Amino acid sequence: MAKPVDDTTLERQPTMEPPAAPRGPSAYLLVIAGPSFGEMHRLQGNRSVIGRADTAAIRVLDDGISREHAAIERDGGKNLLVNLGSTNGTFCNGTKVERQELVDGDKISVGASTILKFTYQDQIDERYQKRLFESSLRDGLTSTFNRRYFVDRLNTEMRFASRHDKSLALLFIDVDHFKRINDGFGHQAGDHVLAAVAREMIATIRAEDVLARYGGEEFAVICREIERDGALALGERLRAAVAGARFEYEGRVIPVTVSVGAAVARKPQQAQPLIAAADAAMYEAKRAGRNRVSFHE
Repeated sequence: MAKPVDDTTLERQPTMEPPAAPRGPSAYLLVIAGPSFGEMHRLQGNRSVIGRADTAAIRVLDDGISREHAAIERDGGKNLLVNLGSTNGTFCNGTKVERQELVDGDKISVGASTILKFTYQDQIDERYQKRLFESSLRDGLTSTFNRRYFVDRLNTEMRFASRHDKSLALLFIDVDHFKRINDGFGHQAGDHVLAAVAREMIATIRAEDVLARYGGEEFAVICREIERDGALALGERLRAAVAGARFEYEGRVIPVTVSVGAAVARKPQQAQPLIAAADAAMYEAKRAGRNRVSFHE
């Protein structure tokens, strides 16, 4: 029998707050050219620094970017572009500037190739721009980054590693016997496995690592400032995460493992040798029996 409702209890419940009013247009910087193409940054507070430093509000990893290159400062109702003594200068609509008020549509150039557009967006515009940005960089099936973004980001990370004398690690991960999964369980099951494997890896890598679908059943991870032992340790965590997960599709359990190849470069100059080394290591892992990690010396 249902318990009777206590009317006095209902009366004591707090009333629901009305939904917040939509936020008016806010100032943004859209990256319309350069390695960070498509990124969208809402300007918050009275000062937003543009630069390559980890502490920069708008972080840009491009050649010729100073640690604190420029800033957008609020002055009353105005937004001012301020050069912060950058080595290569700050440009607005093609003109080198030290301090200039921004208007909607102004284009800010910094570094070798980065252009940022100053604009005002409302919440609807913001959501649309973010969806557009995500769709241009993400693989539709696995939600990992796509190959185009991988190539661009690898070149950016190589320049960073070379400039700062840091190491850069690259891991290639291939789903073992993927053709057997497709043939034995169907292509939809294969897609399900790829998406599930990607989720396991996303949960395993560091926040600063970049996971991309390189092609087919093959993934790649870019790892900044990791040496040989760290690359092998990450590869083993990825291998173990997949091997220890349960993959099931329409009531059928699918056994899944991965082979991982790792390579590390110090001050890399070209992407292809690092890609080739990680790829060779992955095939070494497959030849050695699969479900293991190999490092290319």
